[in-house]
Amino acid sequence: MRHNSAGVKESENNKYKIIAVDDEIGIIDSLSVFLKHSGYTLVGCTDPYEAIEKVKNEHFDIMLLDFMMAPIHGDTVVEEIRKFNQELYIILLTGHKDLVPPLETIKKLSIQAYCEKEDKFDQLLLLIESGVKSIQQMQTIKDINAELKESKDKIEKAYLETIQMLRYTVEAKDSYTRGHSDRVSAYSVLIGEELGLYDKDLSVLKIGGLFHDIGKIGVSDTILLKPGKVTPEEYNELKKHPSIGKQIISNSSIFRDIVPIVYSHHERFDGQGYPAHLKGTDIPFLARIVSVADTFDAMTSRRSYRSELDLEFVRSEIIKCSGTQFDPEVAQAFINILDNKFEKIREIQEKFPS
Repeated sequence: MRHNSAGVKESENNKYKIIAVDDEIGIIDSLSVFLKHSGYTLVGCTDPYEAIEKVKNEHFDIMLLDFMMAPIHGDTVVEEIRKFNQELYIILLTGHKDLVPPLETIKKLSIQAYCEKEDKFDQLLLLIESGVKSIQQMQTIKDINAELKESKDKIEKAYLETIQMLRYTVEAKDSYTRGHSDRVSAYSVLIGEELGLYDKDLSVLKIGGLFHDIGKIGVSDTILLKPGKVTPEEYNELKKHPSIGKQIISNSSIFRDIVPIVYSHHERFDGQGYPAHLKGTDIPFLARIVSVADTFDAMTSRRSYRSELDLEFVRSEIIKCSGTQFDPEVAQAFINILDNKFEKIREIQEKFPS
């Protein structure tokens, strides 16, 4: 099997598609004969605008581009192509080195190489072979990254499933938690939508709401299952669950965004919450949202020691605690939902009954 000067097998060259753009048909014909002899597949084009459309609609690996053309020069062609294709390997051709665009322009447009036109095209062939090697290396990197991503996705999926199992274990221990996390998650997203948050934040609220009480896995069953109110000592133990939850999920990158929610959803706007006694805007904003959702669900759910509280009383308590327990902006957003979109609250309660 024949090899070219750079050691690339010529029979493999036809895997790489090249487009040559030059307003002189003679140059296109010469390049076609030369590159065909070296085993490459070449598409020629004398109209730069047509070349831009071809690159937009077909796959090419390398472009050989004349700089001085009519009606537009090669740098303008590259500028248009880079708007939609950053990977095309471009070699700029010029009749004289003094006519090459400034180095700053070449770097800005990601032009990989340039050379003067010559009869033998020897230098051009070396640049094409260098381009092929670069393309091969980039493809290898892409393949490796794809494999790493697949492995990472599998690991993260396994971790997520493990945390879900812990969550279900908590729900099995604490009947109140069953349905509570789902409702808090849904209420939190509802508040986030009312506040006009981006989809990314809504996604964090959804996951954060589901796992906000994950730390209860480390709280004694005697406290979680106690039929009456807990003692001050027991309450202090219960207050450890945000810190325990943070420890559980902090080791996984996929839960990095919800750590502030898990750790800070019991902080108060006036600084009297726990575990860190954060105050005001020092409390992560999404945690302030989950705090309102969590408290609302606690008040409107049946507990072992009381029935659910009257909705009007709950509404008045949220207003009363605005600025002390709750962020005023978040509290007002939830009041707006209660007053104007209560059917959405009811839908959540029906979907996840207590």
